[in-house]
Amino acid sequence: MEAKKLYDPSAPKKPVNLSANADLLHHAKQENINLSQTFEEALAIRLREKRAERWRVENRDAIAAYNQHIERDGIFGSRTRRF
Repeated sequence: MEAKKLYDPSAPKKPVNLSANADLLHHAKQENINLSQTFEEALAIRLREKRAERWRVENRDAIAAYNQHIERDGIFGSRTRRF
């Protein structure tokens, strides 16, 4: 099953207004860092982290139940395996 995309990378660009540390911007420009690309990459990372955290919270009960099942009954086939 294909994983759901985080966002549509082909969506049109939209201008945004941001504030940033002037010295940081100065050094980034000296290094020819593409601010738009860097912003999008950092935002995608943060979005992935937030969605993963939300998934963990939403599935906390199921994860706890599964872990209790493993503690109680062991993993599938653990009684018959020979390694």
